[in-house]
Amino acid sequence: MSSTTSAAPGTTTVITDIAALVTNDPSLGDGSPLGLIRDAAVVIDGDRVAWTGESSKAPATDNRVDAGGRAVIPGFVDSHSHLVFAGDRTEEFNARMSGRAYSAGGIRTTVAATRAATDAQLEANLTRHLAEALRQGTTTFETKSGYGLTVEDESRALRIAAAHTDEVTYLGAHIVPPDYAEDPAAYVALVTGEMLDACAPHARWIDVFCEKGAFDGDQARAILLAGKAKGLHPRVHANQLTHGPGVQLAVELDAASADHCTHLTDADVDALAGGSTVATLLPGAEFSTRAEWPDARRLLDAGVTVALSTDCNPGSSFTSSVPFCIALAVRDMRMTPDEALWSATAGGARALRRDDIGRLSPGAYADLAFLDAPSHVHLAYRPGVPLVTEVWRRGLRVG
Repeated sequence: MSSTTSAAPGTTTVITDIAALVTNDPSLGDGSPLGLIRDAAVVIDGDRVAWTGESSKAPATDNRVDAGGRAVIPGFVDSHSHLVFAGDRTEEFNARMSGRAYSAGGIRTTVAATRAATDAQLEANLTRHLAEALRQGTTTFETKSGYGLTVEDESRALRIAAAHTDEVTYLGAHIVPPDYAEDPAAYVALVTGEMLDACAPHARWIDVFCEKGAFDGDQARAILLAGKAKGLHPRVHANQLTHGPGVQLAVELDAASADHCTHLTDADVDALAGGSTVATLLPGAEFSTRAEWPDARRLLDAGVTVALSTDCNPGSSFTSSVPFCIALAVRDMRMTPDEALWSATAGGARALRRDDIGRLSPGAYADLAFLDAPSHVHLAYRPGVPLVTEVWRRGLRVG
């Protein structure tokens, strides 16, 4: 991945002639949640945003960049991905598209390939997908372990991931591996004991797949509480395939995010609305498995904070494209274009409990994407078109 520095450290840069600047700060611009400023400019000082406003009022800076009438948005915050893996599951996808339903068991195929891969192979695959995501405007990503399921393989996955992001999640509780199929309690003991001890130094988060065929509510609670005791904050794969206890457990334990949220009761929606847990929706998974779409409209109307992410993984959502997920969310999950963009930027930041990303207002990191369009609405209006033409991360032009 190559990068080009826009200015020497300590210098300032103004980007002018922005047709529409999405700040995600409602105190700016039109006062909407997007804080939209038309005919805008943004000033970058080092790696941070220093000023935003109308282009005609931009202060003097060391450098000047002309956006050429393009829209500028915050870099996407992809708060749910599984990028440390080997192999792919083309045959499974092909069979599923020919009529076979998705189940949690397919993960075992990736586990076998990941265990057999070298560190160099895993890192090369990770960086390839990160470069792919960056080209499409993703400037912050979370990624998980979960395809090793041994002490050694889980800890090396997290070590490899931690070299590329601060948002690393321990997911030893992805499934019960075949070697523990007859004694799942022993695997839970491993996940909460020796494996946790080896993995905690490399991670910020702990996650569990709370689902039929993976881990039940009691197992998930024990795993998440053990992680909290080691200083890891919970996230939960919740209510993806069926109704279950995952969402309620996430809210009970103040998880940063309950992810998938496809099968919800009214009590689940009320719990999310009354807590601080973000509902992270992953439409790539429903697209790739022909499953029921999450009802984003129901969540938004109830006052739930919603994030939108790719769930990039080789089995059920092999896409790194946040723009694609935005288009799906608008078309099939009843989100407006404004809501979908907010959820893929500021919503992702909320799901990571960050306030320094996902917005373009003073103090935030200067992470932004230029669109070959006059408005962010084109992300849903022109699905499948590569609209991201330039990406800046931490004040540097990187693509």
